[in-house]
Amino acid sequence: MYSEKVMDHFMNPRNVGEIENASGVGTVGNAKCGDIMQMSLLIEDDIIKDVKFKTFGCGAAIATSSMATELIMGKTVDEALQLTNRAVADALDGLPAQKMHCSLLAEEAIKSALADYYQKTGKQLPEGFVIPHSEDHMEE
Repeated sequence: MYSEKVMDHFMNPRNVGEIENASGVGTVGNAKCGDIMQMSLLIEDDIIKDVKFKTFGCGAAIATSSMATELIMGKTVDEALQLTNRAVADALDGLPAQKMHCSLLAEEAIKSALADYYQKTGKQLPEGFVIPHSEDHMEE
């Protein structure tokens, strides 16, 4: 059912935890499945120097959180904004259809943390950027 990469990121998640004095923190959740993800970012000169996550959820939620952190580490803020749930799922060699929402939560947790970063720094959000909100998923 799950690829070797999904199992590896579930059994050995990377970048677990929180960043003290983070540049941006975002939390999203889906009440339907019970998954909650928090991402915290340390950004210096528009480069993501560190990223950590805390996820309460299924194995796919943990694996997608872990992979998403790996995909944006060392990237620019603009590059991180381009991350899609499809890219996260593809990096894990796919997810079952019923677990694709986990990769969407990972994408939205990163975007939520980036929105927090923009707000804290007073920078203008990029045109077309939609801030994900936890409540967007709470009633699904």
